[in-house]
Amino acid sequence: MLKTYALAALLLAGALPAAAQPAPTKIKLKTKGPAPTPAAPTLSQTYAALIQPADLRAHLTVVASDAFQGREVGQPGQKLAAEYLVRQLAEIGLQGPVSDSDNPYLQHFQLTHSTYAPGGYIKANGRRYDYLKDWFSYGPMPSPFLTETASQPVFAGFGVEQGAYSDYAGLDVKGRDVVVIMGEPQDERGRKLLKSMGRKADYWESGLRKAALAKAHGARSIFLMTFAPTADFRKQTTELGESLREPAFSLPDPGPEIIDTVAENIPPGIGVYFTSQDLGLAMAGTTLNGLIDYVRALGRAGRPVVPRFEGPAAAVYLPQNQQPLTTENVLGFLEGSDKKDEVLVVSAHYDHLGVKHDTIYNGADDDGSGTVAVLALAEAFAQAKKDGHGPRRSILFVLMTAEEEGLFGSEYYTAHPVLPLASTIADLNIDMVGRTDRKHSAKRHFVCIVGSDKLSSELHAINEAANRDYTHLELDYHFNVPDEPEHIYYRSDHYNFARRKIPVIFYTTGEHADYHRATDDVEKIEFDKLAERTRLVFHTAWELANREHRIVVDSNKP
Repeated sequence: MLKTYALAALLLAGALPAAAQPAPTKIKLKTKGPAPTPAAPTLSQTYAALIQPADLRAHLTVVASDAFQGREVGQPGQKLAAEYLVRQLAEIGLQGPVSDSDNPYLQHFQLTHSTYAPGGYIKANGRRYDYLKDWFSYGPMPSPFLTETASQPVFAGFGVEQGAYSDYAGLDVKGRDVVVIMGEPQDERGRKLLKSMGRKADYWESGLRKAALAKAHGARSIFLMTFAPTADFRKQTTELGESLREPAFSLPDPGPEIIDTVAENIPPGIGVYFTSQDLGLAMAGTTLNGLIDYVRALGRAGRPVVPRFEGPAAAVYLPQNQQPLTTENVLGFLEGSDKKDEVLVVSAHYDHLGVKHDTIYNGADDDGSGTVAVLALAEAFAQAKKDGHGPRRSILFVLMTAEEEGLFGSEYYTAHPVLPLASTIADLNIDMVGRTDRKHSAKRHFVCIVGSDKLSSELHAINEAANRDYTHLELDYHFNVPDEPEHIYYRSDHYNFARRKIPVIFYTTGEHADYHRATDDVEKIEFDKLAERTRLVFHTAWELANREHRIVVDSNKP
């Protein structure tokens, strides 16, 4: 019907003056006939169509097989997976862009692997406080106290800074151990003295911000003191004992420093510990009443006050078994044409949890699905180039390692990029896109979009248009709202690009019943949906790589 109305409008617009009109001619309108010829597919559609479920299945059957032993960072299975990915990228026809490596497709780097050793303690005021009883690491991390280390703790109030308010004003904490109170400063009526210190008021996030700030001031470690009774603290520590003994990884060479006081990961290079009330008071050099008096004085003043106590000399010892290991990102490069000096990054992580208690965690969805999606995207773009339709901008396909242990692969790459970050226009990151999460029915064809509008309104619009014009998926933004409780935006490799002000989109379908379980296997992957979601990434990447102007960075959303 719309075509009929359009024809009538054109006839009326071009009508002759009444006096000069010829005799009316009867026009017979056909009501039946062949359907109009469909428009020819765009190049984006032509090459997106190469992304097929059968090919994704073939790759994932290998990547998530028992032969790769769960692809744990630094272990033989991860090395086998890297070899497989290198072979695929080379066969596709991509270049290896790493100039200082024994293999141009591999970016090697070092991690430190630390495991628990018993016997840790703190001695203060003539008393010994045992590790995993009165204190523990605020997450798996390497110890800076491998031998008994002298400490003169510095009490820094609540350990916060905002505007003119600074608990660090007048304090020299460089190379020292800082003791702070958990929570935020309040006035005598219980009202916060500062604006909200984060997206939500939880101890985990608050502690991370305080650790990042302490590191920015040069502290060696930070001890976070709770007001909870010591007996309750010890009970909690006992319950957490097994998880607190988990191996820790760290990046000895994190590269240029970026202080991020809203980070979701423990800042590298600083020890972060949670203490019982008794130990915290001993390290601060006060009593519970003395601390309460300090907090009340601060509340009355509305600003930091000088405490009437000082931490005594202490000794800290936290032994660990520390070993270096080598791991590697896998990179494939497709050079662009007239805008080849600008680079689009397409990423996923290929590592997983390895073998635990003789059980292999194959990680088919996390992140085997993203890994094979990147291979499919690389193959489609490479075929387009072979056919004379290569991208104008270059595309770097990066398969990250050590994501599960702390986003270390992307942290290392963004600190040691093989192509300049200043020339990197965006990162499209894919992590878990092969299943249906708990929030959606199996009939819904969806993908969750995270971060698309955080730094670039154009990037968000391009992805929306690609979906509208081609893939017609339900785009779910529930992970993208402020105060999102699962903090998904901060939990995959795109974040290390975003914190360096490179626009990102994180494609995911969220957690499901097999998340981080040994049952995350290939037979549960929905390959048709995986292909659909991968095609959306392709269409967005095609536009980013071929449009005339580089997307703008025009936003800074939390």
